Amino acid sequence: MPVVSEWAMEWTGLLVLDLEPGEVYAHTCGESEWIVLPLAGACAVRCTEPFPHPAPSRNRALPGPAPQTPAGLRRWGSAPAAGPSGGVSDDPAPPAFEARGSGGSTPSSGPQVFELHGRTGVFDAVTDFAYLPRDGHAEITSPGGGRFALAGARCERRLPARYGPARQVPVELRGAGQCSRQVNNFAAAAAFACDRLIAVEVLTPGGNWSSYPPHKHDEHRPGEESRLEEIYHYEIRGHGETPGLGYQRVSPSPAGKTDILTEVRTGDTVLIPDGWHGPSIAAPGHDMYYLNVMAGPDRTREWLISDHPDHGWIRSTWAGQDTDPRLPFYRAEDPV
Repeated sequence: MPVVSEWAMEWTGLLVLDLEPGEVYAHTCGESEWIVLPLAGACAVRCTEPFPHPAPSRNRALPGPAPQTPAGLRRWGSAPAAGPSGGVSDDPAPPAFEARGSGGSTPSSGPQVFELHGRTGVFDAVTDFAYLPRDGHAEITSPGGGRFALAGARCERRLPARYGPARQVPVELRGAGQCSRQVNNFAAAAAFACDRLIAVEVLTPGGNWSSYPPHKHDEHRPGEESRLEEIYHYEIRGHGETPGLGYQRVSPSPAGKTDILTEVRTGDTVLIPDGWHGPSIAAPGHDMYYLNVMAGPDRTREWLISDHPDHGWIRSTWAGQDTDPRLPFYRAEDPV
């Protein structure tokens, strides 16, 4: 059987699969939308969509909250099983990426197969991915084995299953100096259409700080801040036989009480329902990767943040600094 690690909060969910060669994982989407993202290896995703598609609606009641995992650090495989970056998107139909199967088929009620080429590892390349709609069913199989993330969010609308090519993923460099990092905006609000899910990958060179200055998104303030839970899932590059490590800080905000200071290693996950989060600290010599999964109750799907008032000034220093020359780790157009 595949190794499945699973975490969930009220709006967001994350599963990480460790598949042996030829192994199959059957997934029921339920009342959530999901993205299948290869972390290491290639896979085929066979998706069966319900038929017919209901008309897009913002008036249909959302399902009740999913069973939740408490906030804080979760080691690989330690969480109990549970239910399920920039820009604004509130469009009723997907504006970007390809609504097709691996053979270029038109979406329908019949099964579609998305062949994901994947990558050797998260520090090696941008990956392609597949979007799975709520109420759908999928089978994920990997001929060569590998590790795969399923990022999910409770949602109302059922959008069509789609394939996301790696070459269309916007790769962004943020910050400067020791705050430099790379962001792969594969499912940022302005990059890929979902109902509520926002997901990005962040890569931080060893010795740098990311998610800095500390920021939050736990209050609804139109045009200024949106309400979004966030899941961080880490991989840390080792050195020879020495495993990598990093650190994550979350401090209480006026709207939330989450308070975390923890060491993180490959396979660890931190759940952040609220609070000022950051910095994410990559130890010298150990590059840090994390997958961010976000969703929340606000009607408009957008990533709006507030910087911590004690630390937001650091942004004003970036104009006089260069981006870390170790970035980018890679570009979307690079061959896999």
